[in-house]
Amino acid sequence: MTRTTLDLTGLKCPLPALKTRKALKPLQPGDQLEVHCTDPLSVIDIPNLIRETGDKVEITERNEARIVFLVEKSGAS
Repeated sequence: MTRTTLDLTGLKCPLPALKTRKALKPLQPGDQLEVHCTDPLSVIDIPNLIRETGDKVEITERNEARIVFLVEKSGAS
């Protein structure tokens, strides 16, 4: 299992979701992607994307400065 960090701070919708999707493709089941965002819409967009891919997501940090998601790649996609 590996963990990759994706810094998407400063990017606006739809770029955080699109770049998250692209970063998930090469990952193996069990790998984790830590995504750092500043766009408030990412709290809607990224969980919706992960529902489509069948992976797991949780918000590990959320404050005025940033939102951090931890996505775990499942074997379903």
